[in-house]
Amino acid sequence: MRVVVNAATSVDGKLSSRRREQLAISGPDDFDRVDALRADSDAVMVGVGTVLADDPHLTLDDPDRSDARRERGESAHPARVIADSRARTPADARILDDAATTYVLVSEAAPAERVAELAASGATVRTAGDERVDLTAGLAALADAGVDRLLVEGGGELIFSLFEAGLVDELRLFVGSTVIGGRDAPTLADGEGFVEGFPDLELEAVERVDDGVVLRYEAT
Repeated sequence: MRVVVNAATSVDGKLSSRRREQLAISGPDDFDRVDALRADSDAVMVGVGTVLADDPHLTLDDPDRSDARRERGESAHPARVIADSRARTPADARILDDAATTYVLVSEAAPAERVAELAASGATVRTAGDERVDLTAGLAALADAGVDRLLVEGGGELIFSLFEAGLVDELRLFVGSTVIGGRDAPTLADGEGFVEGFPDLELEAVERVDDGVVLRYEAT
């Protein structure tokens, strides 16, 4: 499986403000770039924090891209994946509609009634890990289900955990021209942070998009 992380940050590296409200950091050209990335992916993944804060749909915006996927014998939209250790995803979340298959990765610690509610709402639930989702095992389960290219769109806790587990192959980062600031504002890679064994990336390309730049890195 190839894991591609895509995110948009302010010039000071923030994903959103300290209120954790969704902000339009990039513009229409970057939105289209992300839509193309989704169209080329087998699945799109977010953490439960992103679901609770933004209620994303994670489907394609361009119908021509959906048509092209159908012509390739694929579903109109990539599958959707939520890393949700305690099964906190609301049963009425948009990501659980029938537009595409949705996998919810939970841990053994997830309440059984919440897991059953998610399954009844249409989610395909996979258990991986004891107290928290074991991302290595979770992604292996996705690979067994046919996911070869996984696009990860946040948030910072999930992205950090993927780097920590050595699962990231590529990072595509839009850096906008806005300063957000705030010690409590989420960053690209939250979590406990590294004090040693820092992941190394190699810069492969730089492209100006909207009023910012897209940086493409390969993990080394």
